Amino acid sequence: MLKNSKLYKSVILFIVMLFCFEGTLYSQSKEDKNSIMVLARPHTSNKIMLRWGPTTPISFRKLNKHGYKLVRYTISISGTTLSKPIVKDLGIFKPANPEEWKKVIETNNNAAVMAQSIFGEDFDVEGVGTLQGIINMSQQQEQRFTWGLYVADQDFEVAKLAGLGYEDTEIKSTEKYVYKVFSLVPKEEMDIKDGGVFVGLQDYQTLPKPLDLAAIFTDKKVMLNWNYAIHKQEYNSYQVERSEDGQNFEPVNKLPYTTLNSGGRIDTKRIYYVDSITNNKTYYYRVKGKTPFGEFSPPSDVVSGEAKKVLAYVPKISTKEIVNDNKSVILEWTFLKEGEEFINGFELNRSDKANGNYVTVLRNISAKARKLRYDNLDPTNYFTLTAIGKEGNSRTSYPVLVQPIDSIPPSKPVGLQGKVDSLGVVSLSWTSNVELDMLGYRVFRGNNKNEEYTQVTVAPHQATTFYDSIAVKNLNDKVFYKIVAVDQRFNMSEYSDILTLDKPDFIPPNAPVITSYKVKKEQVFLTWANSSSTDIVKHEVYRKERDSINWKLIETVLMPKDTVKKEYTDWTDTNIEGGKDYQYEIRAVDDSNLVSENNDPITIEVPRFKLISGIKNFGSYVDKTNNFIELYWKVIDKESIVELMLYKGAKGKKMSLLRNVPPDFNRIVDNDIKPNNIYSYILRPVFIDGSLGQIKKIEVKY
Repeated sequence: MLKNSKLYKSVILFIVMLFCFEGTLYSQSKEDKNSIMVLARPHTSNKIMLRWGPTTPISFRKLNKHGYKLVRYTISISGTTLSKPIVKDLGIFKPANPEEWKKVIETNNNAAVMAQSIFGEDFDVEGVGTLQGIINMSQQQEQRFTWGLYVADQDFEVAKLAGLGYEDTEIKSTEKYVYKVFSLVPKEEMDIKDGGVFVGLQDYQTLPKPLDLAAIFTDKKVMLNWNYAIHKQEYNSYQVERSEDGQNFEPVNKLPYTTLNSGGRIDTKRIYYVDSITNNKTYYYRVKGKTPFGEFSPPSDVVSGEAKKVLAYVPKISTKEIVNDNKSVILEWTFLKEGEEFINGFELNRSDKANGNYVTVLRNISAKARKLRYDNLDPTNYFTLTAIGKEGNSRTSYPVLVQPIDSIPPSKPVGLQGKVDSLGVVSLSWTSNVELDMLGYRVFRGNNKNEEYTQVTVAPHQATTFYDSIAVKNLNDKVFYKIVAVDQRFNMSEYSDILTLDKPDFIPPNAPVITSYKVKKEQVFLTWANSSSTDIVKHEVYRKERDSINWKLIETVLMPKDTVKKEYTDWTDTNIEGGKDYQYEIRAVDDSNLVSENNDPITIEVPRFKLISGIKNFGSYVDKTNNFIELYWKVIDKESIVELMLYKGAKGKKMSLLRNVPPDFNRIVDNDIKPNNIYSYILRPVFIDGSLGQIKKIEVKY
């Protein structure tokens, strides 16, 4: 239709220009799935703008023929979800007829490209020489799809004319809608998935301004760049604006500017634009983003600057010679003689680091000079030489390193201190060395004070704090650190004083073991092997009677500090009673107040060393008239006595058991007596535990 017209040639030239931008905004889906994508944006003028488009070239062609159907579903009103949506058919959308396109394509290149994409008999280009291969690098159908959607994205009015856009003005601010776009292509011809979007007027948001605009001014040009990735969902192109007074800005790009125009620069976040300008004049720039609905964003922050002529000649430091006992250096450099007329002279700059801050140390060096001497060398020096241009433009050489011979190590590090937390994280700090050529520190760790230490830093550590991680649940209760200082010539200082740190203690000490005992004169003598743990502060002696369940702490034996630990401890229990069985247990307590676990107490039987009386007031009464001797007594603690044993014997004869008497008896009569005899009586209690009490003895003359 348009192939032989004048308009066709202008359309093709416009397409060629767009191809020079090295890409298109829309591309075929990687999944090659036929579907419809939908965008929506609420507007302050009480309308919702909609844009849609197919995802594949073939669906683009078929939908242009059969059209789209747009349906609106009212989902909620005033925040309340409707049980049944209100459905409204918003119409069928197809590209306008050719006659309507003719009214706009003469003044709108976007409309011309879209008309050619939809109605053109052919989409290749004739008579454009070497560009033939570029334009025909993809099939005709793909070109129609690509450029049709591209211009629809750049011009909302063209999108509506192509049946790819709509403005819904019959809406309410209290309602929210789902808009769905359906394919009218018969399913037997092609199944195209519908698309939709959920939106309401309350979803309106002001457009954000483009961010992070930066400018690099060089000779007669400036390169602008800004972050497009953060707003790539809102903007598909940009307008670059320039001002000479900082107040009145005019667009400098006639065509929409996108990432496709960035001159081959690959950056997933930034977009670039180059503008040609006049040197030594201040220019101001800002950019605006453009949405698929034709809206422009607020302008970005303004950047400004001047382009300056680049000095064509650059000095290069060629030789360096250290003299005067490593205190001075002689530098020589090269610089083309024909460049001398463009400079005022040279300046020498120095820094401690290659990429550090350089300070000018020598000025007003003649433009004809090629050699100089610098007399104030530090242990490490980086030098650059700057040619000072007459037009304010300067060029600086690459840096060179100058290091005098240095065999003097740094001083010994001091002030090493630290702590270990409950998780085993070690925090170390120390006083910074004052040497100017310091490179860093090496940190060493040991599990024993006198063992060979392990370096825990991979490279010299530049800070004066260091964090390490250690295991806390092991047999070592301490960890040891020392550090050395290293200068830039890798001279190493003496080791710092050793820092001893206590680990958090979670492991109970080893239990002491009772090795021997003896019982003597109602005393128990114990000997135990002390706990082998090194952090023991005391041993505790616990005792209980055999049938008791409660242990009682009866003695605390402190361990000596800062002396050789004793292997054994002797201790005597003097507070015991005879005739009882006792159990003993020795527990070790460390400096974290952790107590050893003891499972094998020792049981000691203590015999009676003193007999219990049990009887008092043992006496007699002689009745010669009736011929008997009455014995009487008083029992002490009858509940603990089983019986009383009464012995009798004439003087000079062996005594024998007269009888056993219950503990509740307190007298007895002996009738078996003869006159003129002396009788001896012995009374002895027998206790419940089987032990015998003290003997009570009397003599009776009859």
